[in-house]
Amino acid sequence: MARILVLLLGGLVALCAGHGVFMDKLSSKKLCADEECVYTISLAKAQEDYNAPDCRFINVKKGQQIYVYSKLVKENGAGEFWAGSVYGDHQDEMGIVGYFPSKLVKEQRVYQEATKEVPTTDIDFFCE
Repeated sequence: MARILVLLLGGLVALCAGHGVFMDKLSSKKLCADEECVYTISLAKAQEDYNAPDCRFINVKKGQQIYVYSKLVKENGAGEFWAGSVYGDHQDEMGIVGYFPSKLVKEQRVYQEATKEVPTTDIDFFCE
C-alpha cells in the first residue's frame, strides 16, 4: 500500500511540474492600454538589481530595458507591481514576462496610457 501511495505522489509531483502551478494573486485588477492587455504601455529602465522571490516575478539588472504591459492595482497595503519583459544580453532578445516592483524602474517612454481597468485572472499568476 505504501508503495502505491509513493508512486501516486510521485506521479502527482511530475504532473504538477510538467504543467505548472497557479500562485496567489497579487491583485484582483490591473491597468492596461487595451481590454486584452496586449499592447505595450511603456518602456522603462531598471534603476537597480532585483532578484525574483518566486516564479511570478522576473530578475532584473540595473540598466536593463523593460517593456511594461500592465500595472497591477495596489490593494490592501501590498506593493505596486508591474508586468513586463526584460531585454536579454542582446538588444533585440526578449525575455520572460513577469512582475517587478514599479519603484524599481523609471519609465523612459510612454507608448499608451494605462487607462483600462481589467480584472486579473488565475492565468496572470500561473508559473511553469
